[in-house]
Amino acid sequence: MMEEEAPRKTDAALAPKNYDGWSVGDFEAHLRALKAEIARAEAAMAGRKSSMAAADALFRKP
Repeated sequence: MMEEEAPRKTDAALAPKNYDGWSVGDFEAHLRALKAEIARAEAAMAGRKSSMAAADALFRKP
């Protein structure tokens, strides 16, 4: 069984926020960071799927 990873520093940055007092610039910067994290997660997931497909092809019975 795989061990769960320790929370990363960026996880705290993605946690729900209290948006009171935020400027439009603050929101724009926060959304850019969230979108970048989504893109990074999607790329990691695509790589994982590719690895799984390669393993399935290698171990598939003829």
